[in-house]
Amino acid sequence: MQPLRGIAFKLSSIIVFVAMATIIKATSDNVPPGEAVFFRSFFALPVILVWLAAAGELGSGLSTRMPLGHVWRGVIGTTGMGLNFAALGLLPFPDATAIGYAAPILTVIFAAMFLGEQVRAFRLTAVALGLIGVVIVLSPRLTLGEDEMTLRETLGAVLALGAAVLAALAQVQVRRLVYTGETTSAIVFWFSVSASLLSLTTIPWGWAMPDPATFALLVLAGLLGGLGQILLTSSYRHADVGVIAPFDYTSMLMALAVGYFLFDEVPTLVMIGGSLIIIGSGVMIIWRERRLGIERKQTKSVGPP
Repeated sequence: MQPLRGIAFKLSSIIVFVAMATIIKATSDNVPPGEAVFFRSFFALPVILVWLAAAGELGSGLSTRMPLGHVWRGVIGTTGMGLNFAALGLLPFPDATAIGYAAPILTVIFAAMFLGEQVRAFRLTAVALGLIGVVIVLSPRLTLGEDEMTLRETLGAVLALGAAVLAALAQVQVRRLVYTGETTSAIVFWFSVSASLLSLTTIPWGWAMPDPATFALLVLAGLLGGLGQILLTSSYRHADVGVIAPFDYTSMLMALAVGYFLFDEVPTLVMIGGSLIIIGSGVMIIWRERRLGIERKQTKSVGPP
């Protein structure tokens, strides 16, 4: 393991994903979410295919024993991506990012419900703390006002929370696929394929013909999405999850900077306070998972008496 290299890959992936989300937000007034999902997924495929070929994993990336499992993961993940892209167009960038942090917290709950994973008092406390943080971030957005801006942000908050729920369910489905022997390469490739196809079902709800500049930005978003996925996957090959997972939260600093300098969005104290609580909860869960992993390794190394 090379933890410093893993951290470098992780931070690079976060920068790339934030850049991708920035493009999606910048083009959201001209392009509906379903169309943005298509560009993000379809133009990620060439990058992923080149990566698989270079790594000698093209065969494993294209083969699968669980096609229906990938379809189900695609439906959940594509819907969640669409909701997230819609929320980016309605909410300030930092707020959408903060609500998205609910996904790993909800994953703990869903993994216990659907995979039978044990959740003890420490993680339950961390989950409860994280949900309190989510409520704090959401609270200013869930007031029913009459002006258009308030209604937009209320809808955006609901969509962002729905995206977080679906992202957590997608992660649970990914774990299920891994448990059945599916490779990371196959999961990455078939999600991009399924998302590209599923996004086409939104055409009847209105796609726009983008101008050349918008088209170029959307293609770039897809390329960045594929590159980000490669960097993220590479990070887990060089370092344990417990080492690099906390760096996910650096995306909040980037989101604050992007929101302020590109979109003139000034963060509120309520959003910052709620975000810190959510981040603290996530770090607690990551720390506990790492401790449990170390204990399991020690138990295996000792062996049976």
